Amino acid sequence: MDQQDTQQAAAAASSAFDPDAFLVVPARTFEDLRIGEVFRAPSRTLTDAHAAAFQTVSADNHPVHYDAEWARRHGHSAPVVHGLQVLAFTAPGATLFPHFIGEVFINFLELSCTFLAEVHSGDTLYPALTVTGLEPQGDNGVVVTAATIHNQRGELVLSGQHKYLLRRQ
Repeated sequence: MDQQDTQQAAAAASSAFDPDAFLVVPARTFEDLRIGEVFRAPSRTLTDAHAAAFQTVSADNHPVHYDAEWARRHGHSAPVVHGLQVLAFTAPGATLFPHFIGEVFINFLELSCTFLAEVHSGDTLYPALTVTGLEPQGDNGVVVTAATIHNQRGELVLSGQHKYLLRRQ
């Protein structure tokens, strides 16, 4: 292919490009979702820098989160990563889930969680959202997901639930 052919092909592709059709994954509807589907987020290893950044953003200055000696004196092996920071790893946007439901998403309704084990700098987290409920409600539907995070030792450190409101077909 010579330079003129390449330019013509690029011009044709550019004129046919539709930003609204540029999707990361094919769009799905409420009716396309299935109980048991899992949407994983990439694993993340937490560092002291992550904890410090969260402390700055949250303004949480409790010494259990940054003072190693205070943490040890109070029964912790090391400073504890803030629970809300751990919970943030269950954000749907950390997975492909919002890309699948982007066209029918209305809002994030609620979340809950239980912190089951401490998380420390150096731990690697493995978050996942698993569809556990699909509740039709007229023109809309509620998707319920189990939110889980395991650490590098396979321990479940967080268990929770999210609910999202989607438009139905």
